[in-house]
Parts: sequence; C-alpha cells; structure tokens
Amino acid sequence: MYKRIIRPLLFLFDPEKVHHFTFGWLKFVNRIPLVPALLRARYQLKDKRLEREVFGIKFPNPVGLAAGLDKNAELFSELSSLGFGFIEIGTVTPKPQPGNPRKRLFRLVEDKGIINRMGFNNDGVEAIIARLKKNKQVIIGGNIGKNKWTENEKAHEDYLYCFGQLAPYVDYFVVNVSSPNTPNLRSLQEKEPLQKLLTLLQEANGKLPKPKPILLKIAPDLTDEQLLDIIDIVKQTSIAGVIATNTTISRDGLASPNRVETGGLSGKPLTKRSTEVIRFLAEKSGHSFPIIGVGGIHSPEDALEKLHAGASLVQLFTGFIYEGPALIKRINKALLSE
Repeated sequence: MYKRIIRPLLFLFDPEKVHHFTFGWLKFVNRIPLVPALLRARYQLKDKRLEREVFGIKFPNPVGLAAGLDKNAELFSELSSLGFGFIEIGTVTPKPQPGNPRKRLFRLVEDKGIINRMGFNNDGVEAIIARLKKNKQVIIGGNIGKNKWTENEKAHEDYLYCFGQLAPYVDYFVVNVSSPNTPNLRSLQEKEPLQKLLTLLQEANGKLPKPKPILLKIAPDLTDEQLLDIIDIVKQTSIAGVIATNTTISRDGLASPNRVETGGLSGKPLTKRSTEVIRFLAEKSGHSFPIIGVGGIHSPEDALEKLHAGASLVQLFTGFIYEGPALIKRINKALLSE
C-alpha cells in the first residue's frame, strides 16, 4: 500500500514539508490507544537470532535508522515501533541553527535518490537532551558536529561540548566530519586534524564512569589512500568503529533533472560505492573493527550485500523513504532465512 498509494501522494509535495507532515502524523496516531501496539505487531520482528552484540551493545536486530531523519530526537520511540533495532539522532550541534536556506531537499525519483543541503539544521544539544530524558528503552546513537560559524581550528570544542552533554543520554557516538553541507567540514577528515579530534574525544571518553563507543562517519568520496589513513587512525585512537558511508558529492550516471542541485546525494546511486568502501575497510583492516553499513539500501539484498562485505550493522535513510517501513521487516526476514 505504501508504494502504490501513500508514496505517490507524498511525492506530490515539497519533500521538507512532507517530512514535517509525516512526523506530525506519526506523533498524533501514536497517541491513540492501541495504535503503538498495532504498529509494533505489524512491523516489528523479534527473534533471538536477529540480536547482535557490537561494540559492547546488544542490538535487538541489526537494522537501524541513519542520522538525518530524526535530527532533533522528536520521534525515536515512534520510529522504533516500526521495527528499527536502533535510532541515530542528529547531527547535533552545541547551539541551535536553522541550516541552509530553503529549498534544500530534492528527490531524484528516476534514480531513487535524494540530494540534501540541509546544513546541520537542529534545535541544539540542550533541547535535544530534554527529549532524550524521556527515552525508556530505545538504543540511541548521538551523531555530533560543529556549528557552521565555528572555525575548524576550534571545531574540537564543539565536538567535545556535545560529547560531554549527550554522554548520559546516548548509547554510542558518531563523529560527523563528512557532511558536504557545512563549509570546510570535510577538511577535518584529513589525517592530522582527524587524529587530533578523535584523540581528544577519547581522552574525554576515558574520564566517563562508563566510556561510550565512538564511531567515525566517513564520506564515500575518499580515495584508497585516505581509507588506509582511516584504518590507521582507528587503530591509533582506539575508537570503536566506522560508519560507511555518508552522502556523496558525485553525480555520475544520474538521470533525474534535480541532479544539478548541490549537496549530498543519498539513495540507490550510492549502493555500489558504499559497499566497496565497506569491503575495502574490512579486508584491509583484517576485520579489526566494526563497520555500520549505510548507503543505498533499498532491498533485503542490498542489506545482505553490505553485511557480507563486512558490515556488522546496517542503517536506512533514503531506502526507508522510497520503500516504506515494511523494508525493515523484509531485511530481518531475509536474515532469518540465511
């Protein structure tokens, strides 16, 4: 029903307006008695064989929601009812910021993709913490970044602040230095500044009563040499793992008119490259650290391919929008069938 009726209707309207409408609708229906239970019965698949223990956390299933959809931790409980094993919020910055000017979100229907240049629009860490305090049992990842106006030389201060504030309320952290939509952010992926940033975060992590897993989210546009640097940095800083990958700035092979828009491209055009990065990191590192695979997962086969390439967990974003919530259960069923 989603792909035949609901998606065609939603795709008639501006994607950012649809996002806000859908969030509002999900909040509303989940306040109706019995609806949350009905959603869980329809979409959740519970089976001990789906459980995964990764970087010290036991996940009920390996299919999570990638950062960017629930930026402000507004809907993590409701989204969890749709079958996700974990929810990643953010990207969160120290201070609220509106992001880039609209229009900044574009569907590429012919390519099953999305281009966004949102620019870390979020309510700021304090407002997000207030919502996370209501969390009871959802596994939450905290994706953190810097404010747009913070110079790269002081970027570590923003990351450390978000880390310290969010630590009591999230289960793991993701360091986002790979979004193409914040000026000069991707230069923090270079070896020297990245190693410094992760070292400082690990020092702060070591002072917590119970340290949190810290992961690095990388771009799919890195060269093999840069990926080898990432492997070395993970080893040197002892962070918990890598999320591969963020959105791409490549536009190769696209057919949609919106391909000319600037921003990060996600969805089906990223499927192959994301899997290549996962396989490269897993093989070259000797499978020495966990990888969360994300990028172009639109079917159970796409998810299985990433897991077979070396991912321990997977995340959905654009595939969830194009294929609907039933995709989560279909992936988990495919895992049980293997």
